[in-house]
Amino acid sequence: MSTVEAKHVWKIYEGNVTAVRDANFFCDQEQFVAILGPSGCGKSSTLRMLAGLEDITKGEILFDGKVVNHLTSRERNIALAFESYALYSPLTIFDNIAFPLQARGMDKGEIKRKVHEIADILELKDVLKRKPGKLSGGQQQRVSLARALVRDPSVLLLDEPLSHMDQRVRTIIRARIRKIHDELSATTIYVTHDQEEAVALADRIILMNFGEIQQVGPADDLWHYPANQFVAGFIGDPPMNFLSGRLESEYSVALLNGATPVTWNITEKIPSTAIEADVQVGVRPDKIKISTKATESGIKAKVEVIEFLGEFLILTLSIDHTEIKAIISPDFTVREQDDVWVRGEPDDIHIFDTQHGRALIKFKA
Repeated sequence: MSTVEAKHVWKIYEGNVTAVRDANFFCDQEQFVAILGPSGCGKSSTLRMLAGLEDITKGEILFDGKVVNHLTSRERNIALAFESYALYSPLTIFDNIAFPLQARGMDKGEIKRKVHEIADILELKDVLKRKPGKLSGGQQQRVSLARALVRDPSVLLLDEPLSHMDQRVRTIIRARIRKIHDELSATTIYVTHDQEEAVALADRIILMNFGEIQQVGPADDLWHYPANQFVAGFIGDPPMNFLSGRLESEYSVALLNGATPVTWNITEKIPSTAIEADVQVGVRPDKIKISTKATESGIKAKVEVIEFLGEFLILTLSIDHTEIKAIISPDFTVREQDDVWVRGEPDDIHIFDTQHGRALIKFKA
């Protein structure tokens, strides 16, 4: 097991394209850390620098407090599994999984035991005698994952390892990845664009966008205390709703409601310097309160779409030209094209400045 740290790490490609900008984070030993973000945000470039597959433009990467910038992948005692399978087509599945163990000169009996053990966990025992070309994309990706996991590495680096699997298998395999991580006591860094995977698996999440780290912390912190509007809008499905408003006081914000503004009270104190500033008001869909009758603090909205999802409904609502989502009980009686009034409770409101998108309240530093 190892600690992994990035200090002011940059990756600038030819043509002055900055993929990673001043990345700083620390992964403690035995932690499961997810690097999360949309396509092109720099997460895979970050992982490849950790793996020693990409040169670092500036900064330092440390394993157990020692700089490893100059070390090869082999010298870092890591295991890798990528979205591309990189399997050896002439070899059987057994030999593909066994390859890193054979390269270390491990006893044949021990190799057989370890390969069958990991193949059983990842549902590959029935295909060990086949060759990669005879397998589906999802099966080949599991073989690549098995080859990484079988090594008992100090650091396990996984780049979108479930992307080619169907939803049923993904749900099963991700739980097994977490179980293997716990049993190996390895430090695992897992790159994904899928927030559900990150939230389900990771102890801590590093959320990136446009090459920069936006926030680092447990999923609960990113959900309840987003550092900025990007974090608030990326975490959650459906994502957080945003409405334009203007701060009236340290504890209230005014939102448009046709020609008449509506005041929403806020529990947390707003910085006095932000009073009378234009802001974005955030409320998560499950926190939106709905009434079929006009209320003093309600904003008039029209029901555009109703989605029935068993235990709840998702409403798509339009407020002037803004679309928001609300999650409500299926017992609530409402029809498409009905008018409803929505509001946010003081404890559930987030406020972001319009210039930089920074959280003005509800941010845990």
